[in-house]
Amino acid sequence: MKRRILVVEDEAPIRDMITFVLEQNGFNTIEAQDYDQGIAKLIEPYPDLVLLDWMLPGGTGVKLAKKLKQHEHTRNIPIIMLTARSDEDDKVRGFEAGIDDYVTKPFSPKELIARIKAVIRRVSPTSLEETLDFQGLTLDPVAHRVSISGKSVELGPTEFRLLHFFMTHTERVYSREQLLDNVWGTNVYVEDRTVDVHIRRLRKAITGEGHENFIQTVRGSGYRFSGKIKSLI
Repeated sequence: MKRRILVVEDEAPIRDMITFVLEQNGFNTIEAQDYDQGIAKLIEPYPDLVLLDWMLPGGTGVKLAKKLKQHEHTRNIPIIMLTARSDEDDKVRGFEAGIDDYVTKPFSPKELIARIKAVIRRVSPTSLEETLDFQGLTLDPVAHRVSISGKSVELGPTEFRLLHFFMTHTERVYSREQLLDNVWGTNVYVEDRTVDVHIRRLRKAITGEGHENFIQTVRGSGYRFSGKIKSLI
């Protein structure tokens, strides 16, 4: 099923260009030209992502973002802000309103698509509500609980997100940069060695019945989550 993206942009040439690029890359689009239309288009089936201009007739993009985050059915929809503003204070205001990422005007179509795909990858695993079980290691994303053979395991929020990502992406190697992108997000600036610290904490937390061995270091490449015995070669 194609992802649906709501484009809220008052400048028709930019909106038309964005819509064309999105549809060329396999997305379905919904268009809105001002604040009120943007609100009106937030109906079922809800969009998978919102591209939102900062300055809109009838209200700002920040105001619309806050509106989305206050509503039960739209609060989890990711938002990318399209803006000519690059000041740090402006970006902080956006992040505080719930913006997931920024694309600064002027931007290339390739950058826009890359940002959209990165945000969708990042939020999709954490939006799944089904309980995950991997050889006795259980994660319930709704209750935000982890257990091993029925015994509760205490994890910090980052370790929880990291474990959830691993359990929904098993048997594949991810570099530190890829883990930062998918778990921390593109709008968080941390060193890639931060991943190593949280990997160690996660391994320590799930130690006891061998589950720490599921998180495997692949030398020169990154990390993999696997129930298979790691090769010594």
